[in-house]
Amino acid sequence: MQRILSKSVLGLISLFMLVPILIVLLSWTQPVADIWTHMADYVLPQVLKNTAILLVIVTLLSGSIGTILAWLTSMYRFPGQRFFTWALMLPLAIPAYVLAFVTVGIVDFSGPLQTFLRDAGLTTAIPSVRNVWGAGLILSLAFYPYVYLLARQAFLSQGRRAIEAGQMLGFSRSRVFFKLALPQALPWIIGGLLLACMETLADFGAVSVFNVDTFTTAIYKAWFGFFSLTTAAQLAALLIGVVFIVVLFEQYWQARRSNVVTQGSNRRFDSSSASKLAMTLFCTTVFLVAFLIPFLQLIYWTAMNYQEDFDARYIDFVTNSLMIASMTTLLIAFFAIIIAWIKRQYPDKTTKLLTTLANLGYVVPGTVLAVGVFIPIAWLDNQLIAFGITSKQFLSGSVIVMLLALSTRFLTVSFQPIDRQLQRLTINQEAAAKLLSDSPLQRWQRVVLPVLSPGVLTALLMGFVEVMKEMPITLMTRRQGWDTLAVRVFEMTSEGMWARAALPSLLIVLVGLIPVWILLRQSEKQG
Repeated sequence: MQRILSKSVLGLISLFMLVPILIVLLSWTQPVADIWTHMADYVLPQVLKNTAILLVIVTLLSGSIGTILAWLTSMYRFPGQRFFTWALMLPLAIPAYVLAFVTVGIVDFSGPLQTFLRDAGLTTAIPSVRNVWGAGLILSLAFYPYVYLLARQAFLSQGRRAIEAGQMLGFSRSRVFFKLALPQALPWIIGGLLLACMETLADFGAVSVFNVDTFTTAIYKAWFGFFSLTTAAQLAALLIGVVFIVVLFEQYWQARRSNVVTQGSNRRFDSSSASKLAMTLFCTTVFLVAFLIPFLQLIYWTAMNYQEDFDARYIDFVTNSLMIASMTTLLIAFFAIIIAWIKRQYPDKTTKLLTTLANLGYVVPGTVLAVGVFIPIAWLDNQLIAFGITSKQFLSGSVIVMLLALSTRFLTVSFQPIDRQLQRLTINQEAAAKLLSDSPLQRWQRVVLPVLSPGVLTALLMGFVEVMKEMPITLMTRRQGWDTLAVRVFEMTSEGMWARAALPSLLIVLVGLIPVWILLRQSEKQG
């Protein structure tokens, strides 16, 4: 009976998380011919072209940058190597949309770079970055840490013994890299690339800054420009198809990661002084462009505009951000504990499938989930009005829509650390707990909670940060006037007010350093 009840609960949670995706897919039963004619002629060709170009650029650049940095920091000694090992992860703290508008603000005609060049009497013929190529470059800098983290893990796991074996065969270090190290690390590298590709497909804020039309911006315009929720849902369904193809590839390569790596010594190679200098310069350049310069520019803009920009509205921005982040974090942590516990107690194929379905929302872009949640809530509102229960829509304009969409999107962020921590609870510990008390509540308090609490704390922190950074869901599902820090960034950047977007962005970045710090601590423990 308990097994059936537990699986029923897990099934309901999975269904709850799948409803937005199903609603979006079912939207194709209601075609909107006139709008789709316009979309097919003027929108979709450009959207598909831009999406393809962005994916190619991000794959090539983030893959190259992340792999090279991982190889250098894991296999060579050079000045700053220990610093760059963790510093190159810091770009994860800066959302792509923040890096985008800071870059545009710096290189624009009125920005500090061109202003400096003009004052120095130098040419200002800097090509515009507000195009698909500029967007691809910035997204690559924002997402290369996914490749860097996984590739570095692979290179460290290989160790130096495999590399030394190649050198004994007469291979040069470059040939060792291409013939031995790179093929073995390929599943990790491709895993990181696919994560970067999924983030690229889900991005809304950065491509908006660069005026590049992609699926996410097309969904937004279909809803708020054409006022056609059905068309927005159908575009979202197309995007889901693209994302799921990427997910299938990611699952395939993830399955290959367990059998390709051997443990070894992690001693590093020495190299010539010129090579060491080149390594330091490359790492420094990436660190400066991807993190330090944007971060310092945010601080400068904030200091220059703080008195003018900061007013009573910021109390609402911060309060709303904290409120929705706290509510979402507590809800998804609660669901995550339930799912992880049921998965542990009944580890069969059905439970595994339901757990996977419950965590599917994280691979779905925020614009898609915003549409998928709003449609059934709006339908429910209309039914309440039709039956005379209410006189106007109140669910659609409430925080409920935002809460449900955010919970669906970020459940897996809380589930992963809780599930990993729960795996530390041994069968012997559970048996000892049963001997200590017959009460399930007391067993949880005495044995389970002490083991689980670090994972819950990590889940709360990471979930909180992800919600604080999320832009499209809060932008598309909030009621008029209910703004968060991320919405404030969008409003200011939409008007080209880069400096006035700095204050809310800086607050988001400072909060975003929390998960990076957690990742650093985990890396140190594993090392």
